[in-house]
Amino acid sequence: MGRGRDERDNEADLSAGPGPVSRHADGGAAGAARHLGPLRTMPLWLKILTGVVAAVLVGGIAFAGFWFFRLQGNISKAPLNAGGGSTESPANDATGRMQILILGSDTRDGKNSQYGSADDSTGYGKSDVMMLMDISEDNKRVNVISFPRDLLVDIPQCTDQKTKKVYPARSGVMINEAMGEAGIGCAVDTVNKLTGMQVDHFMMADFNAVKELSNAVGGVEVCISDAVFDPDSGLRLPAGTSSVQGEMALSYLRTRHAFADGGDLGRIKAQQGFLSSLTRKIKDEGTLSDPARMLKIADVVTQNLTVDDGLASVPALLTIGNRLKNIDIGKVAFVAVPTTPAPTDPNRLVIAEPAGAQLFSALRKNVDLTDPTAPTTTAPAPGESATPTPSPTETAAPVPPYNKAIQPVTVANGSGVPGRAQELVQALVSGGFAATSQFQAQPVAKTAVYYGPNFADVATDVAALLGIPAEQVIPLPAIQGVQVYVGSDFTTGTAFGSGAPALPSDIVNQTAGDKVCQQANPALIVRQ
Repeated sequence: MGRGRDERDNEADLSAGPGPVSRHADGGAAGAARHLGPLRTMPLWLKILTGVVAAVLVGGIAFAGFWFFRLQGNISKAPLNAGGGSTESPANDATGRMQILILGSDTRDGKNSQYGSADDSTGYGKSDVMMLMDISEDNKRVNVISFPRDLLVDIPQCTDQKTKKVYPARSGVMINEAMGEAGIGCAVDTVNKLTGMQVDHFMMADFNAVKELSNAVGGVEVCISDAVFDPDSGLRLPAGTSSVQGEMALSYLRTRHAFADGGDLGRIKAQQGFLSSLTRKIKDEGTLSDPARMLKIADVVTQNLTVDDGLASVPALLTIGNRLKNIDIGKVAFVAVPTTPAPTDPNRLVIAEPAGAQLFSALRKNVDLTDPTAPTTTAPAPGESATPTPSPTETAAPVPPYNKAIQPVTVANGSGVPGRAQELVQALVSGGFAATSQFQAQPVAKTAVYYGPNFADVATDVAALLGIPAEQVIPLPAIQGVQVYVGSDFTTGTAFGSGAPALPSDIVNQTAGDKVCQQANPALIVRQ
């Protein structure tokens, strides 16, 4: 029985060929031959190439992912405003005109603890450096406007976005204190109020950022007229050109006494010279087109950078960098806000007028500060007199039947632009109307010249001086004298409708293309 079972099993094995098992085996063999055939016939070089490409793709994706998450993780962020809000729609970071407030924090916490005491590391700190970077819509121009830390300004009401504590508005306060209580957003709101512009983003770096960035680019060239040593900052430089990095680069930017007369304005010019040199080096050495160097710099910068929510991503920062990489360095203008010693304290500064109002007016109108709009009047042809000689039949212009210097003329600023009235007051004074005053008024859309009884002739001359049309000269019995009520249709310039603002000839300190040697403070010059 057992043998019979064995024989049946053997017979089943022997007869399995034509059955289903045999057909399955045959199909499997045929399938293997069909699928493995091409691999068996693929050349060795093609197999190697395929493996290399796959490895590169996988490695590239992993590398890109590593750097993306590393850089993204480096970024710190804070709110853009402190209650001031935005009066404009958000700018298109890729294509729109853009203002970025650049701040250098003097906080001494973390890696910066060696530069101060524990008391210095509390709160938000003060802005050791404050610059407004203005990028034109066509990416052809950049204005960098520096605000002295000793500048007295009005700080608006600000709310700390973390604690929701409200800090009241203050007047006559140093601008570097704006962010000390309510954070960076309060500094942004202060600059908005001061300039009449709208800051789109901010970037704040600390002391360590300067050291690390200067090391990453291999040093930055600076120039000074004489050998100098500042014991307060530790800056020691020989006369002429030197390359500074690390601690020495930080000392160069921090020193408050080494340049010019030892004041804040000399410090600003030195900082602008440093940034000009840094810009030239990055452009000349092709850093922006070198991925390895760019990653190194990006890593350094993002580790020491705080930005607003709108910039708190790697793509957003890359967008800004991409806009800047092709700008002509001769069109990167460095400007300091015009200032004069404060009447209440000669060690502090206030905005000098009308130059300050003229600068802010030009910025709002997007004027090229390196080549401001030319006057609308054409120059006389060669050989032609600039002042036509009247013919014998022509009569001279009639002399006004009044004394311009004593006529009461006021300028009511309803334009919504801070400082606008001062600019027009200066134009009127220059035109002979010495008794001109100003005040802030309710916003209006249309400019008008109002006049009281017996002042029609004065009003006509005032309107002509400012280019205001005759149909906008209006009698108003309640007015004493003449009042120029400035509306939102007259926000720039001193000639209505021309839009060509006057600017001081020396408003630009330098461009990024200029190599400037800083003047050393005579009190700190040392013998080499």
